[in-house]
Amino acid sequence: MLSYAFTEEQEDIRAMVREFAEGEIAPLVEEAEKNETFPVEIMPKLGELGLLGIVFPEEYGGIDAGKITECIFVEEMTKVCAGITASVNAHADLASFPIYKFGNDEQRAKYLPDAIAGQTIGAYAITEPNTGSDAAGLATSAKKSANGYVINGRKNFITNGNICDFCLVAAYTDKEKRGEGISVFIVDRDTPGFEVTRKLEKMGHRSSDTAELVFEDCEVPEESLLGGKEGAFGALMEALITGRVSHGVKSAAIAEAALEQALKYAEEREAFGRSLSKFQALRFKLATMATKVEAAKALAYKAAWLYETGQPCVKEASMAKYFSAEVADEVTRDAVQIHGGYGYITEYPVERMYRDAKLASITEGTSEIQQLIISKEIGL
Repeated sequence: MLSYAFTEEQEDIRAMVREFAEGEIAPLVEEAEKNETFPVEIMPKLGELGLLGIVFPEEYGGIDAGKITECIFVEEMTKVCAGITASVNAHADLASFPIYKFGNDEQRAKYLPDAIAGQTIGAYAITEPNTGSDAAGLATSAKKSANGYVINGRKNFITNGNICDFCLVAAYTDKEKRGEGISVFIVDRDTPGFEVTRKLEKMGHRSSDTAELVFEDCEVPEESLLGGKEGAFGALMEALITGRVSHGVKSAAIAEAALEQALKYAEEREAFGRSLSKFQALRFKLATMATKVEAAKALAYKAAWLYETGQPCVKEASMAKYFSAEVADEVTRDAVQIHGGYGYITEYPVERMYRDAKLASITEGTSEIQQLIISKEIGL
């Protein structure tokens, strides 16, 4: 039976994450955003607390606490900085989790302990310059060689691409099978032919590292094939589903953080002899914002509960990602409006939150793609 109540252990983890985010992350945000550089020094600290291994078993250094707990972690981190959280989440959710779920014992033993400890950083490379939402339309190929496979192709918008130690790379091993002919390779950063061609400057999420990668005659051993076999489209889709659940919570958290800033500003700012919070127009706007945030969080955590309990959640994951992205865009925009001129300058965090919110409707499947998935799931 679905329950929206968090356990005592989950609330303890929430308190720990909140303390860490406010004490360790918050002081780094301004510099990280200004320099557009992810603070890699936080990774071992997160690893020491077990926060990079929330969904992983203890044998690899995880705490085996489940998807809902991981979403709590994402929520509290995002409220402090969405950009930094994006890089952390890409490492744990997109790069490390597929190795655990679809990799073989040797791959798990080789990569997971250091990844969960924060000693290494992972990336997930599927998107290409000429393919975005059409995952099966990628052009990167991996051809069998005497020593393994030779990868050729270009990847774009890759989170952690510039700082990763290993990267999961999607490439065609059999083009005739379309999606089913896509395989995934675990490629170490120091592999010859693996090159970062440029670091990308972005409108938002500036503290998250994003890069363009090129694989030119990049030869990898057969052991790098995820799970030891060709054909891993299911692994890619699984990573996207769990990622969409996390994104639903992340977008709702951006909106909630903006709402909190707007409430604080409305209480403190005075106009015509009284605080803004006393004006009915603003009270109604804030009430609407708060309602949207709660609805987005409920939808996202329902998807997390379904995922954690092993139930089908393709529809719910897409609903959560789609709706929360729209809410984040609307609520952050209204938060900037409530701040007036101050909302437009970098001194106030709502300016950053407004820019960060835009990515939510683009990354890991646009809002239009989520609507397409939902429409199919409801029988259209």
